Amino acid sequence: MRALGVAVLAVWSAARGTSAHHLLTARWDSVWYVRVAASGYGYEVRLPGGDVHSNLAFFPLLPWLERAVAAVTPLPYADAGLLVSTLASLAAAWGVFAVADLLYGRRAGICAVLAWAVLPVGVVQSMAYSESLFTALAAWSLYAVLTGRWLTAGALAAAAGLTRPVGMAVAAAVWTAAFASFARDRRAAAAEGGTRSGAPDGQARGAASAAWRRATGARAVAVAVSPLGAVGYVLWVGRRTGAGPLGYLDVQAGWGNGFDGGYAFTRFVAGRFTSFPSALAGLALVASVALLLALYAAGVRQGQPPALLAYTGIVLALALCASGYFGSKPRLLLPAFPLLFPLARALARLRPTRSAGVLGGVAAVSAVYGAFWLNGSGPP
Repeated sequence: MRALGVAVLAVWSAARGTSAHHLLTARWDSVWYVRVAASGYGYEVRLPGGDVHSNLAFFPLLPWLERAVAAVTPLPYADAGLLVSTLASLAAAWGVFAVADLLYGRRAGICAVLAWAVLPVGVVQSMAYSESLFTALAAWSLYAVLTGRWLTAGALAAAAGLTRPVGMAVAAAVWTAAFASFARDRRAAAAEGGTRSGAPDGQARGAASAAWRRATGARAVAVAVSPLGAVGYVLWVGRRTGAGPLGYLDVQAGWGNGFDGGYAFTRFVAGRFTSFPSALAGLALVASVALLLALYAAGVRQGQPPALLAYTGIVLALALCASGYFGSKPRLLLPAFPLLFPLARALARLRPTRSAGVLGGVAAVSAVYGAFWLNGSGPP
């Protein structure tokens, strides 16, 4: 599906006399990541209106990986970023499948991966951006949580926190699962109740107690480690700028980003209803938000694990309630892959030919839209 999107982008770009490679590696955020990889932090652009665009807004894991790949290969930083993103997109697809397969079975897992691949802005998965890397780390951290691999979950959550500001959503998922697991263990221990006589039972209780202590320790380590990436970088930025622990918010404000509870987004949507042509766009936006909320509600009704609901809810809230540029919101929602699970389950219940037809048709539309989008406004 993604290969189709890249092929259509290449043909579209060639017809327009532009370079698909340039679009994928050297525009918008990709340029900022490359600059961090090449020269480190400290670069900023002062705009005529007084705003300051600082590269401190970009979290460090992707540029670190770009620098590492460029150091051991002949690739320039931009192409190193594209390689990292391409490999990360495969890891992300595998992670999305692993989570969906664990919860709902193999067919639902395959449909979830394909649905994620053919999202309208799915072409971002093939760019030198951080969305694929973040989604891979988030998906595998969630899988580790669901399978009780606490130390792995905490380490991957910390790495996700070094990738994007929304990395705290992964930490929140680890916390939610850890506390829920601890509460279940406490209830199970209370239900077992009392003491029993006999050496075999005593040995069994001793083994169970040791296992409970190991699990509790692993959960505690995961809870402590999971936020370190995001918190560590934010504190470092605050110290570097001299603005204190929340200095990163000032950096984001220079880019026009912040959290206003959705006020700016609501004003943007309301502004579409000032004339007839733009009112259609306004209705489409309202319908899109309603669909997102309906998919989240469907996940709740279908009993998605609390960790997934916590993660998806935070990603959704930050994307919709941030005051940044509207055009960035669709790609900010890319990591919210559990929203696709209700659709994946519905597709999995169809006959294979029918589900393949639906996904193939959507893939074609998505490929054309992605080529049009990148050759136009694109994802700032």
